[in-house]
Amino acid sequence: MNPTIEKFGYPATLIAEYEHWVVLLRPAQPTLGALVLAAKSAATAFGALPDGAHAELGRVTAAIEAALRQAVDYAKINYLMLMMVDPYVHFHVLPRYDGARSGAGLTIADAGWPGQPDLGQAVALDAAQVAALTDWLKSYFA
Repeated sequence: MNPTIEKFGYPATLIAEYEHWVVLLRPAQPTLGALVLAAKSAATAFGALPDGAHAELGRVTAAIEAALRQAVDYAKINYLMLMMVDPYVHFHVLPRYDGARSGAGLTIADAGWPGQPDLGQAVALDAAQVAALTDWLKSYFA
């Protein structure tokens, strides 16, 4: 796994794994169910990913959207490809909703709704919360 994947807590945050992608819990949660969708390759540009990664992306995003719909009943979903600090190809996946959502013992409001996500209001999870939320979300990917 590349350093970006490791920075986001792999393997403790692993929710689902595909041939070219991993779905990780985002350890700082601006909205409940925030994920990181990271390419396994060493590519630092989206266009440099292998063809198989692009082909697989539709299946992976469909699985993410179905799982998060069940878990948090989002109204919208944002895929943010920021890559300013962590250079390897990855997206921050943020389910968006009005109000708050609860799961795995956590309740998190979408502080930026209906505008841009407010990443500065993210809830930093401790190790026990990471484990609980990761396990809870995994059940929606089965």
